[in-house]
Amino acid sequence: MIYQDAPKSIAQAIEQSEIVEDFLPSPTQLVGKVTRKRVTLMLSQRSIDRFKSFADAHGGKYQTMISEVVDAYAMRI
Repeated sequence: MIYQDAPKSIAQAIEQSEIVEDFLPSPTQLVGKVTRKRVTLMLSQRSIDRFKSFADAHGGKYQTMISEVVDAYAMRI
């Protein structure tokens, strides 16, 4: 995607950015059972809405999907 009307600082940041390989599982892979421990975590409403949408579309639970994304990331670092 080419941004034509981006402010100069944004355009520079885009030019200097690095493409990172997508290593996170797809939404369909995030529907599953895992042993979990309850924690308190603050997330943006935008993220919660996005996960709820994925969960609704794929017949899963949004909290499980969030947990599995965190797990996938934790296994990569």
